[in-house]
Amino acid sequence: MRRTTLASRRIQQREATWGDRRREFLQSVQSVMVYSVVGAFVLWGVESGVLHRFERADSWLQYLGLTAAMVLAHDTYFYWAHRTMHHRKLFRVFHRAHHRSITPTPWAAYSFAIPEALVMALFVPLWLAIVPTPGSVVLTWLLFQITRNAMGHAGFELHPRWWLSTPLTSWINTTTHHDLHHSGGFNTNYGLYFTWWDKLMGTEHPKYAETFAKVTGRNCSSEASVSEPVTA
Repeated sequence: MRRTTLASRRIQQREATWGDRRREFLQSVQSVMVYSVVGAFVLWGVESGVLHRFERADSWLQYLGLTAAMVLAHDTYFYWAHRTMHHRKLFRVFHRAHHRSITPTPWAAYSFAIPEALVMALFVPLWLAIVPTPGSVVLTWLLFQITRNAMGHAGFELHPRWWLSTPLTSWINTTTHHDLHHSGGFNTNYGLYFTWWDKLMGTEHPKYAETFAKVTGRNCSSEASVSEPVTA
């Protein structure tokens, strides 16, 4: 998108401050440290036989099938772990640090407290303990989830305006979907990649489609009239 077009896609009126970005960056560094420790455990687990990995997929069909299965499993894991961390007895310790980002930036994608970073990192060893998976699939999933997570916290709607109008794409999350979770829809929109669990469990923000249409329906000349955060 051109810069002017991107500016018109800004979801919130509020802009993240330098302090917001600094906090998100420092907390992300902290999360990387946690992920590194868990990654070292995964390598040890593979070498010792506790976790299961094989060198390469036997075919493209196996590679694509395992990648899809890992994405679907992670989406389920994320939804329920995320929703659980919103419980009032767990929120302060696990998830409050992440929700300090009311107007998230891509740096917020991994801006976690240590306990939350650990919960998020544990998906890989849990998966490998159950499903033997080649390293190429794990790497593909890793790149996919980093990209999608950063997109979800971008602060600008990156998907085309027709995204929710067709069954081919309407089940795939948009930036607006997760932005609403940060900006006011605190107990809605827990999903990461897909909208399935939110729809099934009744946790999708009631104004999601309306807000998405409003954001993507702006033209470049109306970029100043950005909406305030929408609450459920």
